[in-house]
Order: sequence, then structure tokens, then C-alpha cells
Amino acid sequence: LAFHGGLLGTILGAVYVSRKFHLKWQRLADVLALATPVGLGLGRIANFINAELWGRVTDVPWAMVFPGAGPNPRHPSQLYEAFLEGLVLFIVLRLVWWRKPKVGVIAATFLLVYAVFRMSIELVREPDAQVGFLFGFATMGQMLTLAMVAFGAFMMWEALTRGEAHDTPAPKIKKKN
Repeated sequence: LAFHGGLLGTILGAVYVSRKFHLKWQRLADVLALATPVGLGLGRIANFINAELWGRVTDVPWAMVFPGAGPNPRHPSQLYEAFLEGLVLFIVLRLVWWRKPKVGVIAATFLLVYAVFRMSIELVREPDAQVGFLFGFATMGQMLTLAMVAFGAFMMWEALTRGEAHDTPAPKIKKKN
């Protein structure tokens, strides 16, 4: 819930700031999306160092025994996430940015690509102990990520059908006296 709640708060904050300064909120979302993978990657490395949010029990050769997770080796899912949600997502967003897409495409790409990575990694990540599996097979992270897919798809559709080009000058920020 921490990431998904933080994302919702960031979206609401971006909408607030963009209205206050008369900016298109998708422009601000694009800029925030470009910077986010760095924080995600570093955060997942911190999860690994703190031995938290570990993966499910496995017998793969690179499995690890985490303090507090019992004697069985587990997937180092934090490292998978640091790689995919940090480095790979960073590279994907930079490649999209270099193509100079319409406003909102970068943020929509972030949501959709992050969702694919998160849904995939949830297959090897231990579900939250207090929640477990929902419907017998899905984790809370997967369920919350479905909302990201829907919102990302809507943003992508809106950007591609009605969005403005990034080379269109942004309006000047009006200062209050």
C-alpha cells in the first residue's frame, strides 16, 4: 500500500500545483515520472539492505536466507524490483522522452510499464502477512496495480488523441503579490 498510496498522493499534489499555477497537470506528471525510477531503485536497494519485503521461498541458485524470514532461501525480490522499476524503467522513460512525445505520454508510459514490472515481481514476492492472497491467488499489490493499468491506459489514450506536443511552450507561471 505504501507505493500506491504515495502515487495517489503525488497525483493529487500534481493536480493541485498545476491548478494553482495554471499548468497542464500532465506536463508536471511527465517531469515527475522521469525522476521517479531513481527513487524507486534506491528505495528497493534500501529494502534489500534492511532485509524487508523479501520474496517467496525458492530453490533458485541465487536465493538468499533473510533474517526474520525463517530458515528457507527466498527470492531477493527487492533486487529484481530495483533492477526493473529502477534501472530498466529509467531507460524506457528516457527512450520515450527522446522521441519528444505528446504531453502525458511519459507519465502514462511510467504507469503502464511500472504496472507490468510490479505485477510480474508480485509472482515471486511474499504477500503481506496481514493480507495474504486475495481471491486465493492475487496479492494486494497486484490488485492495486490494476487501477494503475486502467489510469495509465486512460492517460495514454487521452495524450495520444487530445494531447499537445511537448515543444509547445508551457504557460508562464503567474506570481501572486
